[in-house]
Amino acid sequence: MATDLNNTQEKSRTSLRKARTEEETKLNNKQQKRRNKIRIRLIPIWLRLVLIAILLALSAISGVVVGYGVIGDGKVSDAFKKSTWVHIIDLVEKDNVK
Repeated sequence: MATDLNNTQEKSRTSLRKARTEEETKLNNKQQKRRNKIRIRLIPIWLRLVLIAILLALSAISGVVVGYGVIGDGKVSDAFKKSTWVHIIDLVEKDNVK
């Protein structure tokens, strides 16, 4: 009976060792696959920068339209004329001359 117990213990120990080594190799394979993955970006970095610049310009334009046309009670088309901006710059610089 004692020999049967020793045989089962030895068998279970060896099977446990085999199972443990198999798990370790699976984990190592998964880690290697993670390391080997190449990340493909949906939108490249240079395109992101271009999109940010375009969105910034659009927000500035919409701010001018709302500020001059809606809040300032002026014509929206006048907001993009050079004479309007020259007048605004002259008003700002006139206050600084004092």
